[in-house]
Amino acid sequence: MHTALLIGGLLAALPALAGDAGTGNAATGDAAAGDEAPGAATTATLDNKPAVAIPFEQYTLDNGLHVILSEDHSVPFVQVNLWYGVGSKDEVAGRTGFAHLFEHLMFQGSEHMNDDYFVPLQRIGARVNGTTNFDRTNFFEGVPSEQLPLALWLESDRMGWLLPALTDEKLENQKEVVRNERRQRYENTPYGEVWVWLFENLYPENHPYHVPTIGRHEDIEAATMEDVSAFFSTWYVPNNASLVISGDFDPSEAKTLVDRYFGAIPAGPQPTPVKSFDLPDGWLSEEVVVEKTENAPDHKVWIAWVSPKLYADGDAELDILSTVLSDGKESRLYQRLVKDKQIAKDVEAYQYSALLTGSYIIEATAAEGHTTDELVKEIDAVLAELRKDGPTADEVAVSKTNWQVGFYRRLLTIAGKADMLNSYYTWTGDPGYIGKDLRRYLKVTPASVKETANTWLVPGHRVVLHVRPEGGAE
Repeated sequence: MHTALLIGGLLAALPALAGDAGTGNAATGDAAAGDEAPGAATTATLDNKPAVAIPFEQYTLDNGLHVILSEDHSVPFVQVNLWYGVGSKDEVAGRTGFAHLFEHLMFQGSEHMNDDYFVPLQRIGARVNGTTNFDRTNFFEGVPSEQLPLALWLESDRMGWLLPALTDEKLENQKEVVRNERRQRYENTPYGEVWVWLFENLYPENHPYHVPTIGRHEDIEAATMEDVSAFFSTWYVPNNASLVISGDFDPSEAKTLVDRYFGAIPAGPQPTPVKSFDLPDGWLSEEVVVEKTENAPDHKVWIAWVSPKLYADGDAELDILSTVLSDGKESRLYQRLVKDKQIAKDVEAYQYSALLTGSYIIEATAAEGHTTDELVKEIDAVLAELRKDGPTADEVAVSKTNWQVGFYRRLLTIAGKADMLNSYYTWTGDPGYIGKDLRRYLKVTPASVKETANTWLVPGHRVVLHVRPEGGAE
């Protein structure tokens, strides 16, 4: 089945192809346990025309596992996409990095397949991986259609029978793997610790986003078998998970397989993920300037504000503003810093939307002979113009078109659609939220972008991080 997309003649009838998992926003209200519900919310309309639709049906097993099925017979592949409602925000002080640690441990074998999980899947040409962020953990396998039973069996075995195969040797091995990953990705890579420095200043110490997802060395090193077993038993239960099957499969067969492999896994006590966190009154009421020196090739600066959370008012406006500021050579920051003033090598603006709050970030690299202070001055001048006059109608129109192209591109693969369905369900409760997601961008206006910039990108209420090369003057 193909997904029909009609919007201003931009794109139509995009085929669904097999490929890597994409990213998506997400979902409100599960179907009742045991009930099957067709995806009534999959189609939205704009100006009385079909806007976007991903066909699906959903139901919930007696143990609480939510299942979403989306047929697409355009290619002989199927995507299995499993999300757990746990991320690093749900960890406790002194035990950071556990969600990411379990992303690794889940590939080390389970009771009935006590081997590296990549081995049987790579033999059949599968594309398999897992990811963890602040808010959730996911695992996905793209396999030939006839291998759907294998993918589902493997996922069910590590959901229901991981702990019997977890040994002290495996735990110690993966603890060291994670610590080495932190060294390689954060500590021994130029600018690798930028996200540590930004988030520990952008959010207070007790905030769930204060510590990066990979966790702290001392917490990972101190993790015991008792600690990790308790963490797994709390979070990796069917009633804290949602399973999407997307692609070339028979629904009745898929339901039989899901019930066979997942139905016997008992529900656990219902976990309570962190769903909100209020910043202290007056937080970031003054500018925080952080200066770091490291083994890096260039002088760079990051400017960051606390911004709206995922799907909140202003979230879409900041995405559109990012395009106005830094998407392409005609964008405002590129024109000012790179082309006209020639003080920067590059510049980028983006909204990082997360469940509890967002972060709006502008980063730039100084050209030779110029300083990061110069960059901040010119960035502020561009932002002041936008706060005063707002973007033009043409800028917003082009930005919305560019955003739509990126939005639709995620629908080109069964993996991308599977991830969108799961993310919409996880964050809003509605796998068919895609039409509402698209609508919030199409409703953006120059006036709403201006208002959002004045509300959130307030001068002084931010973190400014300067990173300079060791031994090098500006």
